[in-house]
Amino acid sequence: MTQKYDALILGGGHNGLVCAFYLARAGMKVRVLERRGIVGGAAVTEEFHPGFRNSTASYTVSLLRPKVIKDMRLHERGWRIIERTISNFFPHEGGYLKLGGGMARTQAEFARFSQKDAETFPKYEEALERVAEVLRDMALRTPPNAGGGLRALLAAASQGRRLAGMDIEAQRDVMDLFVKSARSFLEGWYENPYIQAAFGFDAVVGNYASPDTPGSAYVLLHHVFGEVNGKKGMWGHSVGGMGAITQYMAEAAREAGVEISLESPVAKVLVDGGKVAGVRLESGEEIAADIVAANVGPALLYRQLIDRSDLAPEFARRMDGYKAGSGTFRMNVALSELPDFTVLPGTEKAEHHTAGIIISPTLDYMDKAFVDAKAKGWSDEPIVEMKLPTSVDDTLAPPGMHIASLFCQQFAPTLPDGRSWDDEREKAADVIIDTVTKHAPNFRKSILGVQIHSPLDLERKFGLIGGDIMHGHMTLDQLWSARPMLGHGDYRGPIKGLYMCGSGTHPGGGVTGAPGHNAAHEILRDRSFLGGLFRRAS
Repeated sequence: MTQKYDALILGGGHNGLVCAFYLARAGMKVRVLERRGIVGGAAVTEEFHPGFRNSTASYTVSLLRPKVIKDMRLHERGWRIIERTISNFFPHEGGYLKLGGGMARTQAEFARFSQKDAETFPKYEEALERVAEVLRDMALRTPPNAGGGLRALLAAASQGRRLAGMDIEAQRDVMDLFVKSARSFLEGWYENPYIQAAFGFDAVVGNYASPDTPGSAYVLLHHVFGEVNGKKGMWGHSVGGMGAITQYMAEAAREAGVEISLESPVAKVLVDGGKVAGVRLESGEEIAADIVAANVGPALLYRQLIDRSDLAPEFARRMDGYKAGSGTFRMNVALSELPDFTVLPGTEKAEHHTAGIIISPTLDYMDKAFVDAKAKGWSDEPIVEMKLPTSVDDTLAPPGMHIASLFCQQFAPTLPDGRSWDDEREKAADVIIDTVTKHAPNFRKSILGVQIHSPLDLERKFGLIGGDIMHGHMTLDQLWSARPMLGHGDYRGPIKGLYMCGSGTHPGGGVTGAPGHNAAHEILRDRSFLGGLFRRAS
């Protein structure tokens, strides 16, 4: 062992940086080990074509917890978020729908399709906000750990009180959102298929499932509990791309005393006598620490970085069944001009260019995309969300040029019939480009360069097993106290000194900072005198 640290953080993504910051601020000697040559994990800004920079993986912001922003002083360091004027633009055959811009405006837009749905909208928003507020409150709380003794009982009582105090209608909404399919939930509110799809899209983002899959309604909810500049439920653009967030986080961590090592891939977590002893890098260097906090997904951690002999057989068996693979295909495109949509013509910047542009007109369209993906790898009519960051941030491309972020859903994590994404990625990219070009005929001819991230590319480049942007399915059996597994929902691994601080823990995927925050507080709790007593008692 060449060096000794109080704690090592595996992975320099945003949650790893958050965890490291809190530990170092408390006086611990902390080192972050990042495999790539850039800090930030999947929240990075990179040049993907000469002169064109973009958030190459994660691409929009809302879920980052205000406490983390405040503690790391991100706004004071220069971080800015530009709010969307409208949230989403849905072109469809013969027309379009715009979502957002305020209650009255959205109601007027809905009334073009259904007066009943326009009248329903405020009630729907109120119902969703009641449940989302509970999620916001729970995001920075450690779930009660199954079998965790007195501490778990106290945590369950504290967190359950908020749910128990809701009126019966709100409790019914909670039940619906956690167990129903997105279609079943939305059909109980809206009659128009375009309006159903406008909300149903969130249920399939990063979720390799149909809107008919039981439990898919929860993923819809997971995407609305965020806020931007104090405004709840909004999404925005990080000026300078998502990498601006993690660069400011790295600055805060270094100021607190964290050592960040790039191009330092970890080969193995070292275990001695049932306790963490440190890590071995791929270079062969061994680094000692009594605490290792993993900001990689559970599938990567337990299947590749820890010897199976160091895990209890039952734990290893269950982790073999941990579900990961979000069906995401990600592209970055350099453009000579903005898309010229048939339903809203023009290449001059307009309101709809600044929104999330979503090609997924109905729930049936979404279901077919999933069914086709299971059968042949992807659909000829895929789900595509396009964001045009240069419509609000002209620092990312040469003057007059633009960037498109294409975030596409329902691409099989593993292709059927033994095919490899290495051989099929270009074909899938062509289908995606064709899909956008059907709605914006100038799109293909305006392309100057393309960066492709298939599910396999996302795994190789960012360590996302199966291309899973959430570090594991967001299903009821892998949420809250069961994320990643019952008995380990409190950020503690099955080996003494091993912790988990990534999106494979509560509250799940997205750029939230919550897992990093919560894991750090559990590590510090265990290091305290009373915390040690509690752990021994339980």
